[in-house]
Amino acid sequence: MKYRLAAAMFVYLVLYSVSLAFAFLIRFDFEIHAEALRRFAESLPFVLLVKATVFTTCREWQRRHRYTSLNDMGSMVGTATLSSVILGGAYAAGLLENNLPRSVIIIDWLLTIFATGLLRAAVRFGIEACLIQRSRPRQLRAIVYGADTSSIAILRALQSRKSEYKVVALVDLTGNTARSLIGGVPVVSFNRGVPQIAHRFRADHLLIPSGIPGKTVRELFDVCQENELTARVIPDVNEIVAGRVKLTIRDVTISDLLRREPTHLDMASISSYITEKTVLVTGAAGSIGSECCRQIVELKPKILVLVDQSEFGMFQLEQELQSRNITDVQLVYVITDVNDQITLGRVFGEYLPDLVFHAAAYKHVPLMEQNVQAAIRNNVLGTKSVVDLADRFGVDKFVMISTDKAVRPTSIMGSTKLIGEKYLQAVATNSKTQFITVRFGNVLNSAGSVVPTFRRQILEGGPITVTHPEMTRFFMTIPEAVQLVLQAGAIGETGQVLILDMGEPMKIMDLAKDMIALSGLRYPEDIDIVFTGLRPGEKMYEELFYGNEKKAQKVHEKIFCAESEPIQARVVKMHIQELERASYGSMKEAAAAIRAVVAEYTTEEQPMEAVPLVAGPKVLVQRAA
Repeated sequence: MKYRLAAAMFVYLVLYSVSLAFAFLIRFDFEIHAEALRRFAESLPFVLLVKATVFTTCREWQRRHRYTSLNDMGSMVGTATLSSVILGGAYAAGLLENNLPRSVIIIDWLLTIFATGLLRAAVRFGIEACLIQRSRPRQLRAIVYGADTSSIAILRALQSRKSEYKVVALVDLTGNTARSLIGGVPVVSFNRGVPQIAHRFRADHLLIPSGIPGKTVRELFDVCQENELTARVIPDVNEIVAGRVKLTIRDVTISDLLRREPTHLDMASISSYITEKTVLVTGAAGSIGSECCRQIVELKPKILVLVDQSEFGMFQLEQELQSRNITDVQLVYVITDVNDQITLGRVFGEYLPDLVFHAAAYKHVPLMEQNVQAAIRNNVLGTKSVVDLADRFGVDKFVMISTDKAVRPTSIMGSTKLIGEKYLQAVATNSKTQFITVRFGNVLNSAGSVVPTFRRQILEGGPITVTHPEMTRFFMTIPEAVQLVLQAGAIGETGQVLILDMGEPMKIMDLAKDMIALSGLRYPEDIDIVFTGLRPGEKMYEELFYGNEKKAQKVHEKIFCAESEPIQARVVKMHIQELERASYGSMKEAAAAIRAVVAEYTTEEQPMEAVPLVAGPKVLVQRAA
């Protein structure tokens, strides 16, 4: 405290000395001569004594400049005025008449107020600026991939709010804006290379707009890993404007790596058969069913009837939709099994749906191998129940979600879905309702799928279990799959099987490695991968087409229409009756009945068979069929 007070007194005495010197300079028109110097030197001690006495008496030295206020400034002006009045009185008394001109006293008074006030304000603002800078988290230096209108809008959004990221460069992919400045940020050509650009601008992060195709994201992610850069995804500006997401930067996900080019949808045709209509969705609480409900609600149907047997799943979906404050669509939640024809009949009769999306199904392949009867009742008889009600109540259009596992099925699940497809086609031959089947492969992050399983295993420290190093699967994000399902419903005709273009298949092994890398870990140093061999009912690879469907024509950029095969409705219905009887017998009898039915449907296709596994040194290898 004493040292701080002494320092303050020293600074102020220097300040007063400088003020008096400038007052003399102004008084003598900045002409330095001996007389002026003599008068300054003789008057300085007395002036400092008066100011020091007055400022000490008024406790001006003890004021904390960090908290300087208008009250402090007013007190300082009063103290400086009192000092000048005393100096003026001394001049009038003849004590300073020969040394300190009156004009100097007035000029010194003004300079003392100005200099003292400036010092105090500078100290306060300087301390506050330092505190703000210290309390503000250090911004992360980042470069943004792209310099188009979307990237520029993202840059402005980041600059207009407190963000933990500081954009230091934009990567121009076209060369049109390279070597320019946008919002004060330099634009650099992509040809220089992302690692080189990051090194030049001392950036540790690469921000990737969410609209970038998955193939490009994968390449950028690999480059970042090799060069110790952190890849992050930032929402596309259109998503922000539409209010679907907030401006939050997140980690790269497996969906980003597998994202495909945006699908161009015919929104007019989709809206025409959904808007202001009554829509019923079975399996509404499931992965596909719930996304169907989310997207259908956006298209403003008159009534949306959500059907599922899971009370908890329905509760979660209800809470989610309620949080969106949907007021222009009547939402009806029905908890029932698709085999409960009494309850479903009441629902159909009360709401008379114009459109049905049938997503309810048991989908877990190995589990259905052990629960054949349940698979028959849900996937076959449940489908029959909903199809029959749709036909009876004159539904305009019925869209069933099928799977690539229905193509040359080796599993109980795939077989039951194939039989469901056939029943749909059988009823379509003599019904006013348009019955359409949409077939596609795996979707990312669906309940019980490989991605959540891998994520759990990584959190547990590994290892990740993969059935076979060469196993491949088709993958699609849930939102894109549902978009195409809605599009298929708009363009499909009765009895058709529409097949979604799933792109190129991906090795499950590569998917596991990607998820390890996305978790910030390394394979095999941090997380290992163990091969367990094919499980009951599984194939090494999946197919989307039967042989007769190979020449399927594209009816949309990402939708194929399989050529229709003649269907004997009487035979299909007889098969359904046989399966219904078998579902009440033993598991062995039920499985035999399914195999017999499927054999008749796939005789010309030489269905693949699940084969035993032979244990190798580390990998369990499948014998060729």
